Amino acid sequence: MPTARLKEFLDSHEVKYVTLEHSKAFTAAEIAALAHVPGREMAKTVMVDVDGHMAMAVLPASLRVSFDQLRAAIGAQTVMLSNERDFVERFPGCEVGAMPPFGNLYGMEVYVADSLARQEEIAFNAGTHTEVIRMAWTDYDRLVQPLVMDFAVARSL
Repeated sequence: MPTARLKEFLDSHEVKYVTLEHSKAFTAAEIAALAHVPGREMAKTVMVDVDGHMAMAVLPASLRVSFDQLRAAIGAQTVMLSNERDFVERFPGCEVGAMPPFGNLYGMEVYVADSLARQEEIAFNAGTHTEVIRMAWTDYDRLVQPLVMDFAVARSL
């Protein structure tokens, strides 16, 4: 079951969503395959440090964060990957690495890759390594009000 906080939030806003269960998986690409979700629709949450403040970068599983592009897009001095020990306690009820992309529930800014915002539906970890929530992009955008920008690039081989 999705984290209680997330489920209550979605239900209180009358959002239609589907919860998908799968065997334990840890990478967004693996989860997308197990849940039969295209990589372009599977949102992964990357915790970033922006000028000393924690934020979420949310992008398709098939892409990676360009920290230089994100820094330039938001006008920050520094943007870097957050250390797990710095954010693990900010997500009670969530397994490490399975945080849903709802920074508004955790008091942080959310940056979404424009390529993800072009999808009709998105899917994401529901707080565990065995559950995914799939919902309409328009509902996600309405609830989270993320800053949408170009910072996702193809993975290097």
